[in-house]
Amino acid sequence: MLDTNLLKERYKEIFGQEAALLVKSPGRINIIGEHTDYNEGFVLPAAIDKAIYVAVGKRDDDLISLFAEDFKQSYSVKLVDIAPTSEGWPNYILGVVQQIKDKGLSIGGFNLYIDGDIPLGAGLSSSAAVECATGYALNSLFHLDLDRVTIAKIGQLAEHTYAGVMCGIMDQFASVLSKADHVIKLDCRDLSYTYVPLDLGNYEIVLLNTNVKHALASSAYNDRRNACEHAVKLIQSEYPEVKSLRDVNLNQLELYVKPVDPEAYVKSKYVIEENERLGKACQALEKGDIEELGRQMFLAHTAISEEFQVSCPELDFLVEQAKSFSQVKGARMMGGGFGGCTINIVEKGFAAQLVEIISPSYKAQFNLELTPIFVSIANGTELVY
Repeated sequence: MLDTNLLKERYKEIFGQEAALLVKSPGRINIIGEHTDYNEGFVLPAAIDKAIYVAVGKRDDDLISLFAEDFKQSYSVKLVDIAPTSEGWPNYILGVVQQIKDKGLSIGGFNLYIDGDIPLGAGLSSSAAVECATGYALNSLFHLDLDRVTIAKIGQLAEHTYAGVMCGIMDQFASVLSKADHVIKLDCRDLSYTYVPLDLGNYEIVLLNTNVKHALASSAYNDRRNACEHAVKLIQSEYPEVKSLRDVNLNQLELYVKPVDPEAYVKSKYVIEENERLGKACQALEKGDIEELGRQMFLAHTAISEEFQVSCPELDFLVEQAKSFSQVKGARMMGGGFGGCTINIVEKGFAAQLVEIISPSYKAQFNLELTPIFVSIANGTELVY
């Protein structure tokens, strides 16, 4: 957790006034259910104890003045002139402002300072945390009366329109609505959700960061989404009531997609079966069956690597290594793919030893350091003061 007093001081140094309020919005993990959210499937995320912090205050003019501590960069634009920028990081904030304006809500100029302790590029959804922290902060600052689900939706649309990534709703939803010591079983079709207690007994969650992010991540994400949407269109010609892969069964894929678009068939089959694995993982959690939970995670990794093809050699290596230890009950790649972290269910007290054993061979093979990230499950977006 960052020192909130230091954040207050930095805001005052940069903007010459006290911040009106400080919001923190967490990163997230996802136990299982990858690339299912934009196909109206199920996901099983939880917020973690690492977050993005946003301090804000009103201005007397119509200027938006931003400062990002990570990049030591400032950015300013008039409220009437906001548009996507090649600068990159401001888009996650400006996109939220645009969505608020599009709702016909009235806001004025503001200063915003941003910092955080979510490791960037680790697949822990720092971008969603930025969007949700911004949405929550502006909601509080300008008394917009938005509920948490609406703030999550605003964050998702900001990513679509300003960052150009057609993400599902999971990351933003988990960041805003999570509850400590629980995972959210979220139905991405209607956004109904239940909290499932996360009681791992003698086990804990450890993330292993590959410290790599391959360049094709964003384009490949959009390619996979397009493949899934194409499969739906092919089936709709026979079944007009089908709206997404959620409505599709494997027999329909075999008949109407496989002969026309084998690539879309394989990608869609993965999504349908991933929803089934998630259901089994939830049942295992409810029974306290960590062995079965782990088995579904290992199966999920094999499928996302071989069928959906968004893994990479570094992620596959770490999961294969994890399989060889009886103290590791489950492991898989987590997030959009092509880098980031594996999520591992590890016997308490064994994680440091696991990293010590795997690190030398990981370094030898990829010339990269392996970084463990220890996380606990936290509440969603909160007003710090």
